[in-house]
Amino acid sequence: MLRALPRTSTPLSPGGAEVLRLMTRQRVQICLTVHAGGRRRYGYWQPVSSKARRGGCYVALPTDECDALHAAGRIVLGEPVVDPAKTMYPVRAAARSTPSATEAPRHALTA
Repeated sequence: MLRALPRTSTPLSPGGAEVLRLMTRQRVQICLTVHAGGRRRYGYWQPVSSKARRGGCYVALPTDECDALHAAGRIVLGEPVVDPAKTMYPVRAAARSTPSATEAPRHALTA
């Protein structure tokens, strides 16, 4: 008898979950900056906040968490913007693939 296997997904670390939350809920534009020497940095611009009464600033995200999300296919890089000192890539959450109404969900079958 064949049975369907459940879909498995890589569990998110707390840092990875926070990065995805920033991308999807707060709608901040996160960028990956790759410097000429190879140093990589993910981050976003925090605008001026009247509530916090602070000026805008650049917020860096944990590179290892973001690289793990990229390797797992949970975030994707956009078209690069290149200058002599660095290359910047816009980063966004990967689109979730959901079966359409006419398409039946696919499952791996085992014996």
